[in-house]
Order: sequence, then structure tokens, then C-alpha cells
Amino acid sequence: MDDHARLLELLLEKATDYGKTSLELVKLKTLDKTTEIVSSLIPISIVILLTISFLLFLNLGLAFWLGEVLGKSYYGFFVVAAFYILAAIIIHFFLSKWIKKLVGNYFIKHMLK
Repeated sequence: MDDHARLLELLLEKATDYGKTSLELVKLKTLDKTTEIVSSLIPISIVILLTISFLLFLNLGLAFWLGEVLGKSYYGFFVVAAFYILAAIIIHFFLSKWIKKLVGNYFIKHMLK
């Protein structure tokens, strides 16, 4: 009977060790995936920030130029604003599902990598 108790105790000890090791492995895998996603988002964020800055100055220049062509400086800003509201409407009604799918697939691909 003593052997059975010792074997059962040894089995329980090994199961506990296995559970702790499995939990540690899950933690490390989660940390690896999180680090990979965050580290890939930082360069993308920098590129997006630089692109937004470029587009801001491009739009300001375009608005001032159009204002000069149209005779009043604020006309240029109205034209640029009208372009952006038209682009926003088109994206909202025709491309939002495609963009959502694209972003979702990007995150899923990086999580399963």
C-alpha cells in the first residue's frame, strides 16, 4: 500500500511540474507574440507619422495654390476639404469592409506566425 501512495505522490508531483511548465510555456509564447506585434507596429507607426506630415504640408500647399488660382485663399481650402469629405464618404460606404478584413488578417497572420 505504501508503494501505491508513493507512486501516486510521484505522479501528482510530475503532473504539477508539467502544469507549471505548460503555464510558463504559454506565458513565454504570449510574450513572444506580443513583442513581435508591438515591434512591428513601431516602424509602421513612424512611416505613418511621416506620411501624415508629408500629406499635411502637401495639402496646405495645394490649398494655398488653389486659393491663388481661384482668387481667394479660402476657396482653395474649401476645395481640399470637399475632396476629403468625398473621399471619406467613398471609403465609408465602399471600402470599410475591405479595410477591416485587411487589418484583421494582418493581426491574425502575426498572431499565428
